[in-house]
Amino acid sequence: MSSRQTDALDRLWPVYGLHVPDRPGTPVDLTDLFGRAAPLVLEIGSGMGDTTAEMAAADPDRDYLAVEVHTPGIANLLDLVDRYGLRNVRVAQGDALDLVAGLPAAALDAVHVFFPDPWPKSRHHKRRIIQPAHVALLRSRLVAGGTLHCATDWAEYAEAMRETLDADPGLVNAHDGFAPRPAHRPVTKFERRALRAGRPIFDLLYRHRP
Repeated sequence: MSSRQTDALDRLWPVYGLHVPDRPGTPVDLTDLFGRAAPLVLEIGSGMGDTTAEMAAADPDRDYLAVEVHTPGIANLLDLVDRYGLRNVRVAQGDALDLVAGLPAAALDAVHVFFPDPWPKSRHHKRRIIQPAHVALLRSRLVAGGTLHCATDWAEYAEAMRETLDADPGLVNAHDGFAPRPAHRPVTKFERRALRAGRPIFDLLYRHRP
């Protein structure tokens, strides 16, 4: 990590950070965490945090809870929070599904799963975040009409995601197939690399049935 990131982690983690409890399903007091009650967006796998920071800056009326496991990414997001003066972002370190299990029903206005690990080998598919049991858990925490937005540059995973999301009885596809690229989703460095390599980007946008 850079000295700036290390400094941000030391100073800002006590203010904006949350360790995902070791016991899955431990309740999380969101009003206490953010200091207000507002619609909440969950970002699963926020990476270096650029997308989260940009979206949160453009969307001050909603809160953003970013979940990441890698410390450098968490530190970088905290640095961006400091630089942009964001007060609607909190950063959790640990397993996103363990965190979600501790949220109340209808706690989330949206869930973002942008460019998750595709785990391309068949024997590793069980590690993918988008699979039936996980989707059912995420959907159960969405408000009626809330959105589950996924994006990937891995064509096989995109098709598997679509099949899984279509099969969930509580979700409905907001588009006929894959979604047009939403203007509100920032283009990340990872996405630019994928496009330069000739890999198309697939967005999937589903809503929780009222």
